[in-house]
Amino acid sequence: MCDTFVALKSATVDGSVIFGKNSDREPNEAQSLEYHPAQNNEQKNLDCTYLTIPQVKTTFGILISRPFWMWGAEMGINEHGVTIGNEAVFTKMPLEKGKALTGMDLLRLALERSDSSINAIEVITGLLADFGQGGICGYEDKNFTYHNSFIITDPKEAWVLETAGNLWVAIKVEDYYTISNGLTIGEKYDLSHPDLVSFARKKGWLKKGNIFHFADCYSDWFYTTFSRCALRRNRSGVLAGSSKNLDLQGAFAILRDHGTEPYHPDSHFFMNHICAHSANPLARNASQSVGSMVAHLSGNGHTAWVTGTSAPCTGLFKPISMTEPGFPVESIPGATYNANSLWWRHEKLHRFILQDYPVRINLIKEEQSEFEKTLINNFSSKTSGEKTDITLNSFKNADALTTKWLTKLDAFLLTSNNAWLYRRYWKKQNRNAQITS
Repeated sequence: MCDTFVALKSATVDGSVIFGKNSDREPNEAQSLEYHPAQNNEQKNLDCTYLTIPQVKTTFGILISRPFWMWGAEMGINEHGVTIGNEAVFTKMPLEKGKALTGMDLLRLALERSDSSINAIEVITGLLADFGQGGICGYEDKNFTYHNSFIITDPKEAWVLETAGNLWVAIKVEDYYTISNGLTIGEKYDLSHPDLVSFARKKGWLKKGNIFHFADCYSDWFYTTFSRCALRRNRSGVLAGSSKNLDLQGAFAILRDHGTEPYHPDSHFFMNHICAHSANPLARNASQSVGSMVAHLSGNGHTAWVTGTSAPCTGLFKPISMTEPGFPVESIPGATYNANSLWWRHEKLHRFILQDYPVRINLIKEEQSEFEKTLINNFSSKTSGEKTDITLNSFKNADALTTKWLTKLDAFLLTSNNAWLYRRYWKKQNRNAQITS
């Protein structure tokens, strides 16, 4: 499960566009931070996660955060500033568990092939018409599949695209918008599949005399309700749009939000919070924030601020300029702990903090805030070459801080124990990942 938001120029402090997403998946489902340069393609076909489709002649440069086992991506930005995040949504339309394009495939294909947000909608809806959507989307859960919604933005405008099978609807964003695993578009929309209303009427979802409301007609009640999407969306909407004065640090804070503090990760059963931590196999297994990104689209250039790690509350956002996207290339993370992987190195810290979260998180907050504040102040005014140097140093310094924090926290004894079932759950995850914490 995920949470995604966008704030347009009218809702940000500096007149930029700010996009943010937490990618929430299974706790050992590491993500790879990757840049793929623009290409002129000679191959006629392209292998996606489950399906091979025709390749296009030219693809744009893209920065993506990709679950290690699939071709598609959870979020990303391209050289034109087109930025996309997807969400699982649950609808009344049949699910395709066989060979199909996943929502993550659709996202990556749109980034590779689009130079604007409206162009990205055309790409995704065209692919839906030609190939449909589906496939097994879980890592260890091989029954998990879903349809998708997307926030798609560029430096000028943003759109929300929501799908149900091969049907779809889109609305242009005014000021800001948030999505969280549920259909949100109602009576008002700007673009749609030509059969959207007639199909709902045919199925009896739109009663005679009623006004068509996309979410009411097409939402599945059970998963939409128990994903707690409405609660999370309401929270992100309040944080993103309440002041219409969002800045980068505010965007980071949204992705780190646990609601009320102090936060106890073992204290709730459902997926209640934007910054998500797995806790049980029934309701919170596919609910670990395993990657986070904030995109800052401005006249000064387009920058992705990424953790490259799980748990934004314990991670550090680092900048990558899309003008010259240089950052350290490391081993692609896999299913088990790898000391050569940024994602897994940080994971030891994250899981150590979870053991006594209310106490241990406060031991890193001051340095975390100062690290990011300094980067924000220094980065935007620099030249391309200088930005690359800052980026490389930021990854190096973040790694050093992670090591320092682990050593620092190791000196503090547990002040209290988490609930037994919670500890049992994480013991199993650590064993599967071959990680000690």
